[in-house]
Amino acid sequence: MSISKSQIKLITSLQQKKYRLKESLFVVEGIKVVDEFLKSDFELNSLFCTEDVKECYFGSNPEIITEIELKKISGLKSPNKVLALFKIPKETRIDQLLGLKVMLDDINDPGNLGTIIRLCDWFGVKEIICSKNTVDCYNSKVVQSTMGSLTRVNIKYVDLMSYIEQTSQPLFIADMEGENVYNSKLPSDGIVIMGNEANGVSNDIKKIVTHKLTIPRYGEIQATESLNVATATAILLNEFRRNIFIEKLS
Repeated sequence: MSISKSQIKLITSLQQKKYRLKESLFVVEGIKVVDEFLKSDFELNSLFCTEDVKECYFGSNPEIITEIELKKISGLKSPNKVLALFKIPKETRIDQLLGLKVMLDDINDPGNLGTIIRLCDWFGVKEIICSKNTVDCYNSKVVQSTMGSLTRVNIKYVDLMSYIEQTSQPLFIADMEGENVYNSKLPSDGIVIMGNEANGVSNDIKKIVTHKLTIPRYGEIQATESLNVATATAILLNEFRRNIFIEKLS
C-alpha cells in the first residue's frame, strides 16, 4: 500500500511549528530514536517503515513504504528505515521540586537545544525550564539530536521572570566576571541558567542572579570571546555533579 498524498502533506507540514501545534503531532526518524520513543510514555500516532524492517514493528501497526516514499516524507539527508508520528503530550503544571535544573533563556539553535537535552539526560537533570522564545523541543532537528533523551527529560516553556520570582532555589549563570567554576563549591540543588547564543542571559535575569560562574580560558592569546552554549552547559553540569561526588567521598 502506497503512502497517500494527504499523508505526505501532513508529515512534511510538521516541519513547521504552527502545524505541529495544530495537529498535536511531531516527527521522529531513525531506528534508534523511534525505538526509544516506542519504549516511552509518548503516544504513537502512526509508523511508516520499509519492508526490510517491518518485522521489528508489527506491534505498532506499521505502514510499509518504499525507500523512495520514505525520502519524500523524511527531513533527513539519509533516511533510516523508519519514520513515526507521536502525539505531543499535554502541558502539565510545573512542580517547584528541588534538585539540579537547567533554565534556557531564548536558545535559538535546534542543535544546541537537542545537545543540551541529551546532556541533561546524561547528568541526571530531569527538568529543563525554557523561555517561551526558546526553539520548540518538538522541532525535528531537536528531536533527532537528542537521540531519544527527550523521552527522559521534562521540558517546560514558561515566563522565566515569573518562574524565578517564585522559586527558592539558588540561581547560577555563566559570566566572564564570575567566580572560577573550578574553585567553586557548588550545591546539589540549584538552577543553571544558560543564555541566548548571540546575546547571553538577558539583563533582567542578570540583575537578580547573585551566583555568577566563569569557565576560565587557558589559551595563550585568549582571543575566543565565548564558548558554544551546549559546550558551556556540559562543563558546568560536570562541575556541579563532580562537587556532589567529592562531598560523598569526604
